[in-house]
Amino acid sequence: MILGALYGLVTVVVFVIGDDDTKTSADTTVTTSGATSPTSPEASGLDPPASSEAVVATSIATTTTLADSNTVPTPEDPARVLLVGDSEAGGLSPFLERVLDDTGIVEMTTDYKSSTGLVRPDYFDWPARLREQVPGVAPDIVVALFGGNDGQAFPNTSDPVDSVEWRAEYAKRVAEVIDILSADGRTLIWVGVPNGASDDLTDRLAVLNEVVKAEVGKHPGVVFVDAWDRFTGLDGGFAPYVIDPRDGEAKAVRSETDGFHLNTVGEEILAFDVGSAVIAALRERGASL
Repeated sequence: MILGALYGLVTVVVFVIGDDDTKTSADTTVTTSGATSPTSPEASGLDPPASSEAVVATSIATTTTLADSNTVPTPEDPARVLLVGDSEAGGLSPFLERVLDDTGIVEMTTDYKSSTGLVRPDYFDWPARLREQVPGVAPDIVVALFGGNDGQAFPNTSDPVDSVEWRAEYAKRVAEVIDILSADGRTLIWVGVPNGASDDLTDRLAVLNEVVKAEVGKHPGVVFVDAWDRFTGLDGGFAPYVIDPRDGEAKAVRSETDGFHLNTVGEEILAFDVGSAVIAALRERGASL
C-alpha cells in the first residue's frame, strides 16, 4: 500500500465555500504540483447548472511543454499525471496526490470544475477546455472523472437518459474525450461513477456508466476504474458503508449532504483504486516500483 504524508503546493485556488463537516469545498479549477494539503475540494451538486452562461476557468499553463511519454519516470524526470473532471475529480485530488506522492516519480496537476460534464457544453465545454490545456501540461497519464452531472437531457432535446438517441449522443461525446486524452502515447484512466441514494438518480447514472464502459472497451489501452462496483452493497444497491480494501473493515464512505459524493474515507478508497491503476501504468513505462 502506498500512502504518505502530504507536502507541497496548491498553485491556484479561486475561492473556498463551506460544505459538510467532513470536507472543505471549492467551486474552482485547481492546479497542483507535488502534493497538496489534506483537504478535499468537493463541489456543489448533481442538479443541472442553474445558468447556461459559459464558465471561464483558470488556465493551467500558458506555454506548451514537450511531452516525454516514452521516457522512464524517475525522480529527476517524473511522470506527469493530469486529473480532470467535475466535483468528483476535485474531491479525489488531494487523496490521489497523497498516494502518488510516495512514488517519488510523479508530478500531478488537477483541473476540475463543479457542476459540469459532457452533456452541457453551453455551460462548460470540456472538449474545448482539454484541447487548450492538455498541450500545456503534456501529461503522460490522464485520470478522467465525468458523469455525476450528466444524467439529464441534452440542450434543445427531450430525449430521456435511457433512450437510444441519448445513449448514442453520449457515446459520441465520451469517445471524443477519450480520443483527446489518449492521443500522443498518453495513458488514459477513466473512473466510472458510483450509484446514488435515490432510485431515479441511480437509474440515470447506470445508463451513462454502461455507455462509458462500452466506449472504453472500444479503445484498447484505456483503463476503466469501476467505482460502481466498489461502492455498491452486497445486495447490489446503494451502500453508505463498504469494505475498505486497505484493511478489510466496513466503513462509512458517503457524504451526508447528497447521497452521492464520497466522504473522506470514500475518497481515500477511490484514491487507492485509482492510484493502483496509475502505479501499474508507471510500471508499464519502466518505473521501478
